[in-house]
Amino acid sequence: MLSIAVIGAGRIGQIHASNLAARASERGDLKIFGIADAVDAAATALAARVGAPVVTAEAALASPDCNAVLIASPTDTHADLIEQAARAGKAVFCEKPVDLSAERIRAVMTVVEDSGVPLFIGFNRRFDPNFASLKARIDAGQVGDVELVTILSRDPTPPPVSYIERSGGLFRDMMIHDFDMARFLLGEEPVEVHAVGSSLVDPAIGAAGDVDTAAVLLRTASGKIAQISNSRRATYGYDQRVEVHGAKGLLRAGNIHETSVELATGGGFTADPVQPFFLERYAAAYRLELDAFLSCARGEKAPSPDGEDGLKAQLLADASTTAAQSGQPVRL
Repeated sequence: MLSIAVIGAGRIGQIHASNLAARASERGDLKIFGIADAVDAAATALAARVGAPVVTAEAALASPDCNAVLIASPTDTHADLIEQAARAGKAVFCEKPVDLSAERIRAVMTVVEDSGVPLFIGFNRRFDPNFASLKARIDAGQVGDVELVTILSRDPTPPPVSYIERSGGLFRDMMIHDFDMARFLLGEEPVEVHAVGSSLVDPAIGAAGDVDTAAVLLRTASGKIAQISNSRRATYGYDQRVEVHGAKGLLRAGNIHETSVELATGGGFTADPVQPFFLERYAAAYRLELDAFLSCARGEKAPSPDGEDGLKAQLLADASTTAAQSGQPVRL
């Protein structure tokens, strides 16, 4: 029996707990050990929704009946919880990022390696069926050698400034998914980072020391380039597009609309809006990501993405922050 504790009952914890409950209802070798959250009301509400008990994180980590944890708590708790779970011999799924400090991530990875438990990092976009198909086609050689990767990621509206103030900044909070996707698609590590950022959406974001509009160029040692565009505002919905240009052609993964219906009139073609936000756009990715972790927790495969992927994305986020603030490229 694989018994998994969910630590964190916020928005992302609710997604994972619901998917866990659905998988547990399909198979007899999986259950939710319990739901833990620093806010009792949040834990109680989610536990009732998925039919699991309320527990404390400490109790879950100490119990021999709990053999895996899914960490969806605030970022500043991730590193400590990973270390505690690893030392207790439990498989770990942790939402991104592991920590806002690369040095702290390295320390966590040492503990994980010493313990021998799998550490799976929640870069869910790798599991999106569209992006996964794009990657498989790259690997099959359909566009030849990759030369240029273009990633566009724009949220419909910015988060509250109270969130911005503790997020670590756009490059570490929002674009970190795109850094992982760039590495995933390029097949090589970037060695040079150029970045610019502005506060164009909400002056309060700029006053909090962050940017809401940014662009990054990454270059690998062989000369491959990735360009990433982020904005905290897209009036037309959740904008998630990827293009990969290669020596033999182009692969493109576009936005997902509410329906595929188009209307054609004398005024032109119109389509339904794109899906509103990540809950809808990446619903399938979250389910497939969970399945991948379950295989890791059972010892059937190595975790991917793992702690090293988390560290490398964080290093790119740090370098981009420095490049944007200094106006100078950063070598890695």
